[in-house]
Amino acid sequence: MIDQTELLERTDAEGGLDIDPETIARRDRYKLLCGLVVPRPVALVTSLSEDGVVNAAPFSFFNVFSEEPPVAVLGLNARPDGKLKDTARNIKASGEYVIHLVSDYQADAMNTCAVNFPPEISEIDMAGFTLKASRVVAPPTIVEAPVALETKLMQVIPVSPERDLVLGRIVRFKARPGIVDPEKLYVDIEKYRPIARLFGNLYARFGEVFEVKRQTYDEWLGTPADRE
Repeated sequence: MIDQTELLERTDAEGGLDIDPETIARRDRYKLLCGLVVPRPVALVTSLSEDGVVNAAPFSFFNVFSEEPPVAVLGLNARPDGKLKDTARNIKASGEYVIHLVSDYQADAMNTCAVNFPPEISEIDMAGFTLKASRVVAPPTIVEAPVALETKLMQVIPVSPERDLVLGRIVRFKARPGIVDPEKLYVDIEKYRPIARLFGNLYARFGEVFEVKRQTYDEWLGTPADRE
């Protein structure tokens, strides 16, 4: 529990949250970021160890940030003892990995990949996934994944002793049949069925999908209701 003085320092005049992140513990910053910045896509990343063991791990500090070139960013954190996790070590060593997006029917298998198995045990086997050779990179692709992005390391940006931002160039887009129209490149969201990360043990499926058309200025001028 916090005292009344500290509580007042965390709130604004209306009683809403208003807090300096530097005044709270790291675990509390993590709690706020995970709880407020939602939903987030889940990246299930495969990488290869120097011994040839396939590692798979999910990450929710992940998104894409550029189309020219196509760039994806992963937030990788160290273990509590400060050592690199398997994915970070493998990516830094080989420079290649595959980012898979996750559909709702793979949620349990994805969660199995989050178990801290020792390096010599492949999460792929424990989760019951099937692998196939990738087109461009050495780490294999998960057959069951709806979408796979073969990726090559561009840059590692250390942001703290415990956290790296990994920028990767996507060198191959792949999707299971029916998810993307190869001609028009339209995505069928109903067949895709991606899940989103919330916080704690919570995830979300796509519910109602609605459309909001982006207007030009001329279109906006022609819509009186928007100007009232």
